[in-house]
Amino acid sequence: MRKTYGKWSLTNRRQQVEALCGVTLDAYAGEVFGLLGPNGAGKTTLIKTLLGVVKPTSGSASLFGSPVGSSASRKRVGYLPESLRVDRHHTARSALNFYGRLSQMDTASIHRRSDELLELVGLRGRDRESVRRFSKGMYQRLGLAQALMHDPDLLVLDEPTDGLDPVGRNEVRKVIERLRDLGKTIFLNSHILQEVELVCTRVAIMARGNILAIGPIETLRASNLVGSYITISVASPDRDLDASARDQALSRLRECFSGLDSASVEFSRLPNAEQMKIMPKTAGAIDQHRLDDLVDQLRGNGFSIVHLEFNQPSLEDTFMSLVGETDRS
Repeated sequence: MRKTYGKWSLTNRRQQVEALCGVTLDAYAGEVFGLLGPNGAGKTTLIKTLLGVVKPTSGSASLFGSPVGSSASRKRVGYLPESLRVDRHHTARSALNFYGRLSQMDTASIHRRSDELLELVGLRGRDRESVRRFSKGMYQRLGLAQALMHDPDLLVLDEPTDGLDPVGRNEVRKVIERLRDLGKTIFLNSHILQEVELVCTRVAIMARGNILAIGPIETLRASNLVGSYITISVASPDRDLDASARDQALSRLRECFSGLDSASVEFSRLPNAEQMKIMPKTAGAIDQHRLDDLVDQLRGNGFSIVHLEFNQPSLEDTFMSLVGETDRS
């Protein structure tokens, strides 16, 4: 799917700007799918296209087998925009009544659904208060409720925790987790990577209108070599050994790592230990089987392991590695 906009340059010449450059992705039923990318990556254009607000220049998109923007697809989608505006005279209950009417729901269904959603988002007992008295977290939870009013199968959330304090983010995250457990499909656009890492099952990373990577978070992290390493520390050779014996012990230690052609190893001396930092040259170069062999080899040569640590890249490390490569190209 592609989307191209036209804009005028300073020389009054019309230029073509590609907001989406052949984007292809799928979100599966019952998952929380995260969309990540820097400003200008094309995330908002993609969301507007999926909602039928923007038409693609070429290609197509569908939701549940129906073209985006069609009546059939709209009925199955709920949307929480980045900046939801609810008229200040509303209470939570009257606001849900308003949105229910927009969805052509009858009075009985609106009343029943309002009770269910106010319970779900934790606003029962506060539903008769003016939204003017709501905190940002309460306001966002009301936004989630309005998006769910017509019981959609897909929920599109645009920066749902933006501007919230840690308590507010935690409240919204718990609602998202409850919705996930209820089997809802959630499409989440956010720049708060730590939040995405906590709730999403799969993510897509975008930059300059392209999908740079897509998949489960653990798979993307494992494929990133930047910041990926293993440290192993063994007790230093006995100080009572003479210099020659100590040198022989350290030579045996280095021999244990000589077969790691797919990784580089840095040796350093700590006060009471020898430390090795293993940095894979390719993704998956040091798997659990290879690491077990290495540990057995060290112990077989008389070395006592005092510390072993995996340092796996975070989602933020992976994001910056991918986006940084795009910025440099």
